[in-house]
Amino acid sequence: MDIEEAREFIRQNHSAVLATYRADGRPQMSPVGAAVDDEGRVVISSRETAYKVKNLRRDPRVSVLVTKANSWEWVQVDGTAAVLSLPDAMEPLVDHYRRVAGEHPDWDDYRSAMEREQRLLIRVDIDRAGPNRSG
Repeated sequence: MDIEEAREFIRQNHSAVLATYRADGRPQMSPVGAAVDDEGRVVISSRETAYKVKNLRRDPRVSVLVTKANSWEWVQVDGTAAVLSLPDAMEPLVDHYRRVAGEHPDWDDYRSAMEREQRLLIRVDIDRAGPNRSG
C-alpha cells in the first residue's frame, strides 16, 4: 500500500489508535478520531493535558492504526507529528470536526468548548504506510 492509498482509506474511516512513546521507550496508545487535511497529513484532536501530547513534545515519532468499522480492514501509517495549539489550532479544529462528523449545530458553542477543553491539533506527516501484504 502506498501513502496515497492510506490517505484515501483514512478519509473514509476515522476510528484509530495513536501510538506515541513514553519516556522509558514503551508505547502509549490512545483511541482517537483521525482525518486527513488538505496537505495530506493525518490530523487528530487532543488536549494540552493529554499524555500523548506530552509524549509528542518529547519525541514526535508516531504510528496511527486506522480501522474500518466492524471489519478487519485496517491501515497503519508511521510518521512525525507536530502539535498545533490554540489560538492557531481553532480553524484547523473546525476543519477536523467537519471531516470526521460533518457540520456542527452551533459553531460558536464548539469554539467555546475547544477553548474550555484546551484542545489542540496533532498533525502527522506520513513517512510510511501499510500493510503492503497480508499475513
